[in-house]
Amino acid sequence: MVKTREESDFIGKKQLPADVLWGIHTARAVENFTISGQQVHPELIKAYGEVKLACAQTNNTLGFWDDKTKAEAIEKAAFEMSQGLLNEHILVDALQGGAGTSTNMNVNEVLANRALQILGKELGDYNVVSPLDDINLHQSTNDTYPTALKVAAIRLLRELEQHVLKLQEAFQQKEKEFAHIVKIGRTQLQDAVLTTLGREMSAYAEAMNRDRWRIYKCEERLRVVNLGGTAIGTGLGAPKQFIFRVVDKLRENTNIGLARSENLIDSTQNVDVFVEVSGILKACATNLLKISNDLRLLSSGPHAGLREINLPQLQAGSSIMPGKVNPVIPEAVAQAAIKVMGNDQIIAQACSAGNLELNQFMPLIAPSFLESIDLLKNACKLFNEKCVSGITANEEVCRTHVHNSTATVTALVPAIGYERCSEIIKMAESFGLSIKEAALKSGFLTDDKFEQLITPEAVCRLGN
Repeated sequence: MVKTREESDFIGKKQLPADVLWGIHTARAVENFTISGQQVHPELIKAYGEVKLACAQTNNTLGFWDDKTKAEAIEKAAFEMSQGLLNEHILVDALQGGAGTSTNMNVNEVLANRALQILGKELGDYNVVSPLDDINLHQSTNDTYPTALKVAAIRLLRELEQHVLKLQEAFQQKEKEFAHIVKIGRTQLQDAVLTTLGREMSAYAEAMNRDRWRIYKCEERLRVVNLGGTAIGTGLGAPKQFIFRVVDKLRENTNIGLARSENLIDSTQNVDVFVEVSGILKACATNLLKISNDLRLLSSGPHAGLREINLPQLQAGSSIMPGKVNPVIPEAVAQAAIKVMGNDQIIAQACSAGNLELNQFMPLIAPSFLESIDLLKNACKLFNEKCVSGITANEEVCRTHVHNSTATVTALVPAIGYERCSEIIKMAESFGLSIKEAALKSGFLTDDKFEQLITPEAVCRLGN
């Protein structure tokens, strides 16, 4: 027989396995919210531990527990959660009604029972350590959940910034490697004017640089928290000294420049900051999608496409077409980017759908927001390590395109004029010649002069 313990709440009584750290509120939430099958994000759980630790330390300092051993046990339990040691005990579905109350109560129950373990007491003995009267002392779901989300997001954004930086550096390296390769620049997928493959890579590097800077600045937007505001931002049930001190303690513990909102009511009910930051994540996704599609085009073929670059060959591409190798990494990055764009729409709708003093859809905002950061972080890492760093150039293909394309004629205009260039194009079309062959046959240019006009320096010079 499995040993059980009985717990009760406002609804009634319930039998639980005797050895679990969660309690009756968690059990009811697990039964009620069988929606996504998605667990609460591990970084959100760790951040919740940090929030609970700061609250416990502040309550302890202010003397709200006479029993110092009990206070130390609560702090130790919260510290363990902040280190990811209790993640397995947070069972509730990430999508839940109640604005995140089920997550908060799951955390409270786990911390209470872990503190009881540390004290050598029976699990569920809430007369000694209570999930509500002790772990949740001077708090609410409505201030702890969004605060934990911001802490988790800032930590993940710091990681994302570093991966965007590494991707930027990978493109900068390719910019140097390919600086000497002249190629056809295209607009509307049609031949336009000459450029270099290095310049093409430099544009991707610059886009990543902008993304890196925008992501870095996101921390400023997220560092203002409503911890201490309790239910609706009035601080109901919390003493002034707790409200004034708790964010300072959280800032000290996390080494994040957190600040208490000057208007706790506003920051409790209005969560537009997540829309703002999600928009910045969407901008990064937009760049990744554009660049990944460009690389697929530039490497297309390989024998009947542009084939100006080679992407690393990672796996067989077909179960029916021998020898086919697909651009799987750009494809995967593109899909991650599209998912981030979809999450941005979810976040915008959820943030706008809050009512009056609270946004009840925080359990939808949180996983969507953190997933977007994860997707971009993983996509940038994958893109860098398995694709961009291994790109090689097909110089001969680029050279052939240059010699054959009418785009090359534009580079000749400053030397021989528009009309003569038009004659070269007509000659090439009439006699089936390359642009270079027609230019030399026309007598308007020597071989040396032609090559001078299409050097990397010439095609990249600003102005004529």
